[in-house]
Amino acid sequence: MRLPVPEQIPAADELGRIHFVGLGGAALSGIARIMAERGLPVTGSDDQETPFLPALRELGVSVRRGYAADHLGDAETVVVTTAAREDNPEVLEARRRGLLMLPRSAGLASVMQGRRVLAVSGTHGKTTTTSLLTMALLAAGADPTYAIGAVLVQTGSNAHDGSGDLFVAEADESDGAFLVYHPYAAIVTNVEADHLDIWGTEEAYRAAFVEFVDTIDPDGFLVCCVDDDGAADLATEARGRGCEVIGVGESETADLRARDLVFEGTTSTFTVLEADREHGTVRLQIPGRHYVLDALAALALGLRLGHSFDDLRRGLEGFTGSRRRMELKGEAAGVRVFDSYAHHPVEIAGDLQAARAVAGEGRLVVAFQPHLVSRTRIFGRAMGEALGAADEVVVLDVYLAREEADAAVTGRLVADAVPLPASAVTFVPTQDDVAAVLARKARPGDLVLTLGAGSVTEVGPEVLELLAEGADA
Repeated sequence: MRLPVPEQIPAADELGRIHFVGLGGAALSGIARIMAERGLPVTGSDDQETPFLPALRELGVSVRRGYAADHLGDAETVVVTTAAREDNPEVLEARRRGLLMLPRSAGLASVMQGRRVLAVSGTHGKTTTTSLLTMALLAAGADPTYAIGAVLVQTGSNAHDGSGDLFVAEADESDGAFLVYHPYAAIVTNVEADHLDIWGTEEAYRAAFVEFVDTIDPDGFLVCCVDDDGAADLATEARGRGCEVIGVGESETADLRARDLVFEGTTSTFTVLEADREHGTVRLQIPGRHYVLDALAALALGLRLGHSFDDLRRGLEGFTGSRRRMELKGEAAGVRVFDSYAHHPVEIAGDLQAARAVAGEGRLVVAFQPHLVSRTRIFGRAMGEALGAADEVVVLDVYLAREEADAAVTGRLVADAVPLPASAVTFVPTQDDVAAVLARKARPGDLVLTLGAGSVTEVGPEVLELLAEGADA
């Protein structure tokens, strides 16, 4: 459901007792964590036990399983996930009592007040770039507050209330949330058509990024990856509107450039140049060109804030990933298993390129779960084409999330578009069967990669268990 954003968003300490409907999600759990760390009274509920909930309980947050009207207790403000249904009993009770109801974006904006916001947006790469920026600023001694759409491996958390004046936030464009934050500075990684179920047309989606630029503080600035056509066009538009822009990329037109890229195993090395000055070399512990560009954007923002290259580099080089972003799940029987959140054709292509470098001489075996009927209807064939970079492909059925099933739009649409021999492509509509199929396909030396924004993340550990059992038999 979509709630309106109040014209005036109160600061978090003015919200009274706060209850979260859908507390277990990456976004709401992060907001709740920051509030709890500030000593604010927070409760919440969810119909699933998610990985974010145990840490909230440790902070003293009362977490209820399922949704019921009495879960609101004496709440004065209710923050509601976009995944909530209109007939959710807690939503109905909040309306009956006339409580202040905030969407995710307004809840996050409430904890941002009083801080300089650094917002990271773009069609792809938001989570990784937000994580890299956070690590870089921590290494530089800034101690920012941060809210990320995944767990930062180094800290074990997706959010934290820092002591500094900076607030690093992943700014989601999917439902227009990024238009609420009014950042001091922003990063836009790329701009490509997505979330057309919300925006309707590619033109409207791109126009939203222009509106986002208009929300940046007049004294602030924008970092754009000019290697991407959409972000480059946005940079031009932003400059025309009087916004300071720092272009990053490999392009000769970039203000901060990456040169001499080398990908070796799970590392990515590049040299950083600014005009005719060579800052030095960065060696990331994550593989892939797209991660180099993400790191370069984080570096550019940190340098513009006045931090030293060496401090920022130390943070970038210490970053080992975010959960579900090319995350190594384990190894069994000579097979390494990775998991990634990629669900758009461009993201799939980027992760397969990175995985290919990590696989070395081994084969690349991929299981992909399309996410959303609307996205699969529009991009299904392009998803299949991107999967052609693998050696073996298993396609699951569509993860519905907030949408209803459509018999005409299934994972078969993606599988049929994979440009590999039929023997190398398998459509497995039932997720319970996928791990066994992957375990049978995998050979010693192979890399198995599970891809998608839905429940496919559960498959990797199952594959490892089956491979281990087979090795012991």
